[in-house]
Amino acid sequence: MELAEQRATCLALLFLVVACVQGDFGDFVEPSQLHTSLLSLAESQTKLPCHYQAQEGQKVVQVSWYKELPDGSKDQIITAHFKEGHTEFGRYSGRVRFESSSPTDNSALLIPNTEDSDEGSYTCHISTFPYGNFERHIQLTVWTLPISSLEPVDLVEGQSFRIAATCRAVGRPVPRLSWDTDLPGQSQNRTSEGGSVSSYYSLHPLRSMNGKKLDCLVWHPGLAEPRRISNRLVVQYPPDATISSRSGDWYVGLQKAELLCDSGGYPKPQNITWTWKGGALPDGVSVVGGKLVFERPVRMNDSGAYECFVKNNVGVDKTEYMLRIAETSPRKGGFFEDNLLAIIIGAAAAALVVALVIIILLVNHYHRHRNKKLEMELSEKAMEINNLSRQPSFRRLNSVSTDPRVPSEDYAALRVDSRMKNSQMSLERPNYRGSQSTLGGKWGPPGGVEVDELGRPVVWNDGRESPRGAEMDGEKDERRRRVESYLKSSNMSLDSGLPSSLVPLKAQQDDGVGPREPDLGHPSEGDSPRVEDWTPALSGEGGQEDDDSSNSYQISEALNNHFYYSNGLLRPKPHSNAILLQPRTQVV
Repeated sequence: MELAEQRATCLALLFLVVACVQGDFGDFVEPSQLHTSLLSLAESQTKLPCHYQAQEGQKVVQVSWYKELPDGSKDQIITAHFKEGHTEFGRYSGRVRFESSSPTDNSALLIPNTEDSDEGSYTCHISTFPYGNFERHIQLTVWTLPISSLEPVDLVEGQSFRIAATCRAVGRPVPRLSWDTDLPGQSQNRTSEGGSVSSYYSLHPLRSMNGKKLDCLVWHPGLAEPRRISNRLVVQYPPDATISSRSGDWYVGLQKAELLCDSGGYPKPQNITWTWKGGALPDGVSVVGGKLVFERPVRMNDSGAYECFVKNNVGVDKTEYMLRIAETSPRKGGFFEDNLLAIIIGAAAAALVVALVIIILLVNHYHRHRNKKLEMELSEKAMEINNLSRQPSFRRLNSVSTDPRVPSEDYAALRVDSRMKNSQMSLERPNYRGSQSTLGGKWGPPGGVEVDELGRPVVWNDGRESPRGAEMDGEKDERRRRVESYLKSSNMSLDSGLPSSLVPLKAQQDDGVGPREPDLGHPSEGDSPRVEDWTPALSGEGGQEDDDSSNSYQISEALNNHFYYSNGLLRPKPHSNAILLQPRTQVV
């Protein structure tokens, strides 16, 4: 007895040592737990993991897979030895294999096509040297995706409350069924052995339910969302025949007239029969589908009762249409009524085109008027610029007269006067007080006060001379001599006291110079003489302001004393000592 107890104690210590050695020298990488559960789907690949990591000095000699049977025994599936290779057993031969080509390193088991019978408990057995055996247990559950179907039922209007559709499904675990519809009815589910379930939907059929949705939904844990089986309810009902006319009013001579028989009903009737007054149809009238077509113009004797018979697999129906034909068309002006819309559209389009044309013309007229106005403004600006550019030329050519009406033939003579002005030469005013030098007539001042042509009072030398006066007299004598010398050298005539610019236009023409175009600067008849136009502007060549004023004053008084205005011409006054100058021919 004591010996037996000692042996039992030794065995217990031995097992304890083996367990300690196993914990120190080996470990499962996958699965890490001693007992593991897996879920798989039928007809898919299943992987049973088993990966043992050997420690230093330890070697995996053999790997074996077992399946526990319901009676508690084990059924060997496959074995792999590190030298002899692997071996498959029994019904598992050809259905299982190791995942890795080196089963002693990675012992995972693959089932390529999983079946319902593969569900159960599996054991992975690892044999090592020198530390013994190690195991992992895996519980496999196999689900079967549902197989579903729907069986519709054709109903007939007027039937009693009955089943309209049946939905069935089989799967593991058992699926759940429901209906998606707006039809009023009731559903009933039944479950049978083997994981199958059936659902029935019942209602009272009406023709308004025909074609309405009646879908079956299949719910299963292996499906991400419910599976829908689409269905449309079928309710058959007899036809309801009606006759309509597409030709409107019927009259003699109507072309392409038709009568339409609308049968209705479900299924749609295929057999349609027409009769006329209970007999055959008139000549020239045929049946095309559900239409009665008059292939000729309508005649008066075509009137009468027309009947349409329709039939489907549920029932038969007929209807009658009384056709009345007028002798003439009751529609007067029918063409206008039929084409009223076209006329309105055409009129609107024409109005739109006219409006567009008017707008284009107005815009064109506006732009043309604006361009013309701009051209006129540009022309006026150009004329102003030309006038402004010509004025300095006129001033240079006519330094004595600013009147633009002076003839072009006098331009050369006016240049002579300009030279006289620039040379600071002036005519000395003769002291003819109380003689013909006093202006009279229309130029005479009121009250006997002597004035010049500008209305200024004339200041006469009273004979009192001062040293300054004597000096001025000497300068005047010197200037007179210069004038006389210049006139002689300029081929001036001794017959007149005028420079060539002051000779009348007629006289110049009489001397052999041909007719010339009138210049705007020539004074017209009846104009008042403007002596200031003949007064040259002083050039200031002497450099003294007093001398310039004296020269202008002397020239003005010389013109007043020696010339008069007659018939639009400025003529010299008769004088015994007058000197007449011949006009010089100007070559332009």
